[in-house]
Amino acid sequence: MKQVPLYEVRKITDLKDMMKQSAVLYKDKAAFMIKEERGGPYVDISYGKYAEDVDAFGTALIHMLGKGKRTAILSETRYEWYVTYMSVVNGAGIVVPLDKEQPNEEMASLLNRSKTDCLVYSSSKKDVVDAIKKDIPGVSHFICMDEIEEDASHFSFSTLIKNGYDLVADGNREFIDATVDADIMSILLFTSGTTAQSKAVMLSHKNIVENLMAMCSMKYIGPEDTFLSVLPLHHTYECTCGFLCPIYRGSTIAQCEGLRYITKNMQEAKLTIILVVPLMLEMFHRAIMKKAKADPKMARKFNFGMNLSRCLLRVGIDKRKKLFKAVHDNFGGSLNMIICGGASVNPQIMRDMRNLGIPAIQGYGLTECAPILALNRDIEYNDASAGLPLPTCEVKIIDKDEDGIGEIIGRGPNVMLGYYENEEATKESIDPEGFYHTGDLGYIDENGFIIITGRKKNVIISKNGKNIFPEEIEALVSESDYIAEVMVYGGEDVDGDVLVTAEVKPDMEAIEKELGANPDKESIQNFLEKEVKKVNSRLIAYKAIKKVIYREEEFEKTTSKKIKRSYKN
Repeated sequence: MKQVPLYEVRKITDLKDMMKQSAVLYKDKAAFMIKEERGGPYVDISYGKYAEDVDAFGTALIHMLGKGKRTAILSETRYEWYVTYMSVVNGAGIVVPLDKEQPNEEMASLLNRSKTDCLVYSSSKKDVVDAIKKDIPGVSHFICMDEIEEDASHFSFSTLIKNGYDLVADGNREFIDATVDADIMSILLFTSGTTAQSKAVMLSHKNIVENLMAMCSMKYIGPEDTFLSVLPLHHTYECTCGFLCPIYRGSTIAQCEGLRYITKNMQEAKLTIILVVPLMLEMFHRAIMKKAKADPKMARKFNFGMNLSRCLLRVGIDKRKKLFKAVHDNFGGSLNMIICGGASVNPQIMRDMRNLGIPAIQGYGLTECAPILALNRDIEYNDASAGLPLPTCEVKIIDKDEDGIGEIIGRGPNVMLGYYENEEATKESIDPEGFYHTGDLGYIDENGFIIITGRKKNVIISKNGKNIFPEEIEALVSESDYIAEVMVYGGEDVDGDVLVTAEVKPDMEAIEKELGANPDKESIQNFLEKEVKKVNSRLIAYKAIKKVIYREEEFEKTTSKKIKRSYKN
């Protein structure tokens, strides 16, 4: 397949260079739209003001701590998070973004392992900070994003930023003139896992900016775009793609007040782009389809619209926004791209969203790759794939099985420096040729798209040596309107062979439409088994689900909304 030329992007050498350029190019344009109070109107903060706040806070940090110190951020998404991150990496030291949902013991462990000197936190996490303070002796300074009673080691963010403005006004240029080494560790990110399993990923400015330039050469993003930030900022997917990327490209970032307010915020912000995980995209899709098919008449009208839209598009006529105006209005009226990452998505969902006039593309990334390794383009895509390798990355498949499926490995300037203080794990994951071994399995099709079949550690191996990929089966089971969540794993039958098992949480609203209100467990179990039987008819015999477990509760999930499955397979 002939590849479409890449978009031109401006050259940046590091995040400080990026920030300076954007502050000049987009000085009076809104960098952020924030809510000063819940339910209130959006307030704009310009690129010029953001740059001044970063200079002030960075100056105050260096004045208080000295250069090269480690500052952790523990907070929900808010403007102070964005200021702190850029202030630290652009001259003050090393930033350590933390998952605010971690239990106290784990939080203390991460702060100690990262050798954090200063903790910037939201008042919503004050109880956590108070509880672990005695267990983090290395943290010498605490900065609360809200007003607190101050002492020798505890400060309010507003005090620090005021001090910084005063220092800059008096001629202090320690932060403003600080040079950045783009090749050394500036960002320390923890992968998901328990204290024993989580690794600290070391990233440099070069890792990030090379990733930004490469991804933006594949997908057009510009000053006319507004992002709605809904994912946790400590996660490198949201941080790189939903924060640093918009700042690089002159876009605006609108703060989301929380998932329950997402529709309201979409309509207020008039977003054009949103980053989501599969669970959210499935939720959007389910809500649209449920409303569209609420009654037979509406369903016929909706299906006619979908068919008409497809026919018109074939002759170059796009009437999707008019045909599906109610859908577009619900998303704010301006949404033109959903970018999905974190796990694979049912290709039919992607096609349906595109047919409605809201294109959705998916990418593939890992924290260790800063994070993007591959991306479907806005003008060149395969809905069943994770995308094309970034132009700066080389991707290969190794240790292929009889079907050509093997481990995906990648090499490029975005690959991490290594795992902090874990040379053994670094050598295990990055080979002598510089390829990062992802642990994901898949293949590259004839057009260069990466097709992911599952995780290496999740593969179920049958008695006769056949590989069974649970993610493949889960995708098929999830197509059912009656199933909300599913996890497939390998049990063991009486003969010692693999018993492919599906643990299923049903969509009770859909189930009750079929079985009536408050159905008993046996009826639900029988119904689910019939749904799974339909899936088995599409699977080769050794992959067929042999056991169905009805689950009433939601699965435990990570903060990036992935089902935790470490205890399975």
